[in-house]
Amino acid sequence: MMHRTCKLPIKGRHERGIIFMYIRERGRLGKKRQRRRKSWKLGIGAALFFIITLGVYTFMEIVVFASPENPEVEAEAQAQKEAKSGDVSGNELTPEPEQYPKEKKSIVPLVVVDAGHGGLDVGCMEKDVSEKDINLQIAQRVKGRLEDMGFQVLLVREKDEYLAKEDRVEIANRFEADAYVSIHQNTYEGSDKSVGGIETWYDGTDIGRDSERLARLVHQETIKSTGAVERELWDIADFCVTNKTQMPACLIETGFLSNPQERALLTSPEYQEKVAQGIAEGIHLFFQPKTMYLTFDDGPSELCTDMVLDVLKANDVKATFFLIGEYVEKYPEVAKRIAEEGHTIGIHCYKHDYGALYESKESYLADFQKAYDVILETTGVEARLFRFPGGSVNPYNEDVCEEIVHEMTKKGFIYFDWNASLNDAVGNYEPEQLITNARETTLDRKKVVMLAHDRVLNTALCLEELLRQFPEYRMKPLNEHVKPVQFNLPDGK
Repeated sequence: MMHRTCKLPIKGRHERGIIFMYIRERGRLGKKRQRRRKSWKLGIGAALFFIITLGVYTFMEIVVFASPENPEVEAEAQAQKEAKSGDVSGNELTPEPEQYPKEKKSIVPLVVVDAGHGGLDVGCMEKDVSEKDINLQIAQRVKGRLEDMGFQVLLVREKDEYLAKEDRVEIANRFEADAYVSIHQNTYEGSDKSVGGIETWYDGTDIGRDSERLARLVHQETIKSTGAVERELWDIADFCVTNKTQMPACLIETGFLSNPQERALLTSPEYQEKVAQGIAEGIHLFFQPKTMYLTFDDGPSELCTDMVLDVLKANDVKATFFLIGEYVEKYPEVAKRIAEEGHTIGIHCYKHDYGALYESKESYLADFQKAYDVILETTGVEARLFRFPGGSVNPYNEDVCEEIVHEMTKKGFIYFDWNASLNDAVGNYEPEQLITNARETTLDRKKVVMLAHDRVLNTALCLEELLRQFPEYRMKPLNEHVKPVQFNLPDGK
């Protein structure tokens, strides 16, 4: 019986560092696949040491433990290949040109769906339920859903056959796939058989492939479609299929076969459809994201705006800043930086005083013109977008909002309200709550104008995580061609 290890149940992100140290020291990061992290050279080196000290019997035990895959499975599979083809190289595992084209013939994304294990490599086995079979069943369902969505799909294996991990990678790389998703199941060898849930892995060391975003979307949408327990999203994957592929790649483990309830679900066609729905939807959102316009009011500020700009620059995100004229005068270098780094600049007001601002149409227009002149002189930007302090409809401007809107529209200016918010200007929320506020107000809309304030420290502190929490959205700056989100004017106005 092959030696297996198992992932420990993770209760929260704060335990991640401790678990990572445990993983590195003990090499027990999950089930059988974790043995694949060790190379044959290390295994043989360790084995030779034990031959000298403990004898041949111990040598055999260590080789079994340290091998990258089960030696018996690999040897038997290789023997079968040689007997079948007479080719000892194993190259016949890679599809021939006539089976799959070397170059994509369409701009339609090509997605590789990998049903983990297969043939002699059964993966997990619990109560006569084998991982390899569940993986293939789910993969076939994912393929069907993706094809219905219009994607090109390549199944690494379409039947119960062994395929080395290197060959799986070669297939995806050879045909220049646009995404790679490997489907697996988990197991827990401890006494607690209630351990369950979905966890997803990606290589966090290669940010150029955008694997994190793919993994987050597949993880997020599969949790949503199944209602399963959400386990960790791991960025320390060290698998061949996640690290050697040249396109965005992730590995999802959709449940624990050691958990009787999850095992029953995973063998159910109805539940497999839910899993496939989530995986397919995650892939779909990866290629066809929704749009979020991240907007900041009330700046610039001396400290927080620079913090916000640093995060946006590091993540290659452009946003929109509705500036206050008197703060532009106070912090001109910050305002200039906003313009120089390619963000959209809009006008909020010159002085954020509701009473004076909305006293009349004339008072509003005078304040606006002063802000416009200051921003133009400081940044060189002829701003055409603006946002009313308090929004276009608020208790302070009820008597004049229609007049102001009419006059500003006649002058060629466009006002933007919002349809989601961090609520960072109405309460002293912690960074985590600000992200929750943003998520709860987004309501899964296809187009979101998100309100935030770059004078709030906790907004600046949460921004990095906020960007991670919306992988289904592409962040864009507003411009004159974007259809504005606007509140409805009061009845009779």
